[in-house]
Amino acid sequence: MDYAEALDYLERHINYPTWGQKSARAGRTEGLSLERMERLVAVLGDPQGACPVIHITGTNGKGSTARMITRLLMASGLRVGTYTSPHLERYNERIRLDDEDLDDERFAESIAAIARVEALLDEVPSHFETLTAAGFVCFADEAVDVAVVEVGLLGRYDATNVADGTVAVVTNVGRDHTDFSGDWRWRIAEEKAGIVKPSSHLVLGETSAELRAAFVAEEPEAIWDRGVEFDCTSNALAVGGRLVGLRTPHHALDELFVPLHGAHQGLNASLALAAVEAFFGRALTDEVVTEAFAALTMPGRFEVLRREPLVILDGAHNPDGAEATGSVLDESFAVDGRRTLVVGMLTERDPVAMLDGLRFRSFDRIICCAPDSPRALPAAELAQVVASEGRVAEVVSSVAAACERALDGADPDGLVLVSGSLYTAGEARPVLRAAPGH
Repeated sequence: MDYAEALDYLERHINYPTWGQKSARAGRTEGLSLERMERLVAVLGDPQGACPVIHITGTNGKGSTARMITRLLMASGLRVGTYTSPHLERYNERIRLDDEDLDDERFAESIAAIARVEALLDEVPSHFETLTAAGFVCFADEAVDVAVVEVGLLGRYDATNVADGTVAVVTNVGRDHTDFSGDWRWRIAEEKAGIVKPSSHLVLGETSAELRAAFVAEEPEAIWDRGVEFDCTSNALAVGGRLVGLRTPHHALDELFVPLHGAHQGLNASLALAAVEAFFGRALTDEVVTEAFAALTMPGRFEVLRREPLVILDGAHNPDGAEATGSVLDESFAVDGRRTLVVGMLTERDPVAMLDGLRFRSFDRIICCAPDSPRALPAAELAQVVASEGRVAEVVSSVAAACERALDGADPDGLVLVSGSLYTAGEARPVLRAAPGH
C-alpha cells in the first residue's frame, strides 16, 4: 500500500466526529461502546499496551499540552510517539515520532497494518478507529519509550481509551460537546473521567471542587490537583510568548520562557511539567525543561504567519477557546490599521458565543466562510448571525477565497485573524503561507 492507497482506504471508512453520528454530546451514551475498537486492537496483538501511555483529555489545551509533554520527554532522552487529532493540513500530523510527522511511507505502512486484518473483524472500523489503531501499531513497531495520546472527543468511549494511561491528564471542563441542558458540566466531566484508570496517576487541571468528584470516583492511584500539588505561579507577557513560574511536588521553576501566545499556555505548561514529573516520579532539571520549551512550536494555535499586515491563525473551535483567542488579541496585538476577521465554524457550536469570544465587534471587516466539512455552518447562515448582532459580514464560500480576499484588502499596518475551527485553520494555513510577503 502506497500513500495514495492509504488515503483512499481511509476515505472508504465512515468518518464520524470520533464517536459516531449517533451522539456527539456528553451524557448521550446509548449504543456507544469500545467493543469494536477493542476487537480491532486485539487482532493486532494489542499494540496499545506495548509502551506506557500519557493520556490527555479536556475541552481546550489538549494539543498544546501534548506537544509540551512530548518535548519534555524528548529532552529527558526518551523516544516518544505522539497521537493527536484532528490534523491541520495532512493526516501524517496525527501520528508523530519524536515530534516529527510520519513520512508518507511509514504512514502508509501503519494504515496497511489495519487493512490486512480488517477481513478478520465482524464489523468494519470507523475512520477514527483506523487512524488510532494505526498510531498504536506505529508506536509498537518503532519501540517508542512512551506514547502521548490525545483524546479525540470527551474520553470514556473515545477510541483512544483502549489504552490504559500511566498518567491521565485533564486540562479543563468547558463548553463543548454539550446541548447545555441540565447539569451539562457534570456530564462532560463524567465522560472525560473515563480515561482515568485504577492504575493512573491523575493530573487534574480542572479546579472545580464539585467536578473533582467525577474524577475521584474513578479511583486513580494518585491525584495531583492544580492549585494544590502543582500550579503556574507567575504568568507574564513576554516578547514572543510568556514568562512563567511553575511548581510541582518535585520542582519549582522561575522565569521559564514559553514561546507561545496567551496566558492559557502558562497553565498548559504547568500541566505538562506535572504530567512528566508524575510519569518519572522525580523532578526534571531546569536545563531539561528550558531545552524542551525552547524547541516548542504549535502550528495553528495563535500562530503569527506574517507581520505586514499582521496575520494570525488560530484554531479556536469552541466558546472557551474563542474567549482565550480574544483575550490574547486584547493583551498583545494592538494595530493602527484595519482589523479583518475571517471566520468559519461547525454547526454544533454556539455561533454568538464564538463570535463574542473572538471580539467580532472590534473588527472593521468580517468575512464569513465555511470549512470543507459536512459539519460546517454555511457561510451565509453565519453571516446572518453576524447581522442579527448588529454587524455586516461578507460571504465567501471557501476558506481559501476568504483568506485571499482578506489579504487583498488589508492595510500593511492592519490585522487579519483567521479562526473559528481547526478545520478552518487547516485550510487557511497553506493559503496564508503561500501568499506574497510571507
